[in-house]
Amino acid sequence: MPQRRHVARAAFTAAAATALLSLAVPAWASSTVPLNPAHQDQTAAGFQQECDDERFDNLADNQDGWHFVLPGGKESGNFESLTLTYSDGTNQVEIKVPDASDAYPDYFYSTGGNAPRTIHAYVFTPAGWTLVDGSAVISGTATKFNLSHTCAGTPAPSESPSPSGSPTGSPTPTPTTPGEETPTPTPGGSENPTENPSGTPAPGTSVGGGAGGGSGTEGGLPLTGVAATSISLTGLALIGGGVLLTALRRRRDKITFTS
Repeated sequence: MPQRRHVARAAFTAAAATALLSLAVPAWASSTVPLNPAHQDQTAAGFQQECDDERFDNLADNQDGWHFVLPGGKESGNFESLTLTYSDGTNQVEIKVPDASDAYPDYFYSTGGNAPRTIHAYVFTPAGWTLVDGSAVISGTATKFNLSHTCAGTPAPSESPSPSGSPTGSPTPTPTTPGEETPTPTPGGSENPTENPSGTPAPGTSVGGGAGGGSGTEGGLPLTGVAATSISLTGLALIGGGVLLTALRRRRDKITFTS
């Protein structure tokens, strides 16, 4: 009897272990797989378009939508992360999925059912970019991942360069030397009147009057050098004549006439 009990217990333990092993889900080590080489260097506009995908509903008009998928069954595993390299036409841009800190919306999408799997990834980029390459960290045995379909947007128009130079027909300003100003024309006169820097009136100009004017009296004649000399000589002649007449008169008064 005791021997039969030991055999029964051993059989029960073996059956239980087999059942547990059959129900257990195998745990795969993480591995990195590349993007399908046939899907490298693709633009959204040049790939299979499926804009009716409901997960593109929030796609802006100037954005491209990209849908990636991990092919195969349960043994293929799940997406853990993606690293995608794009070209904007000038530079290469690296986008991580998932990454909420960058400017490019992205997220994973899991299948439903009793054993959901994370095998879908969505990324939104500026329209017109090129998918150069990519890699994915997965939890299964898949050897690559695919670009499933896209939805192309319209690239934003580039800004036109500002016109350079002066408009045609516009006058070109004449450069002036610092401190030098363009003289303002004087009504009825020349633009550059002659001035005496010493402050002394020019010949023919009286103090307080303009050229050819009098001493502030309207209609007066200028007092020239020749006129002043003539007046002085005339005055001296008159004074001399007066002195001579006075002397003759005194001499005459001293003469006594006798009869």
